[in-house]
Amino acid sequence: MQTITIDIINQNALRLLQDLELLQLIRLRKEKTQSDTVVNWATKYKGAMTKEPLTDIDNQLNELRNGWE
Repeated sequence: MQTITIDIINQNALRLLQDLELLQLIRLRKEKTQSDTVVNWATKYKGAMTKEPLTDIDNQLNELRNGWE
């Protein structure tokens, strides 16, 4: 089996390739995009929030919760 990468310029070409796949002459695979890869959220957002005392965070949470009632 041989693997090649092609760029689709026209949607008709994609339809032709899909027809070849239906005939079991080729197999189409999508490339993994950046959204398919696993994101390391810890490193992405590290340092995004400032450190606050635990009491301040508890007070903010209580205010938010009381706002719903």
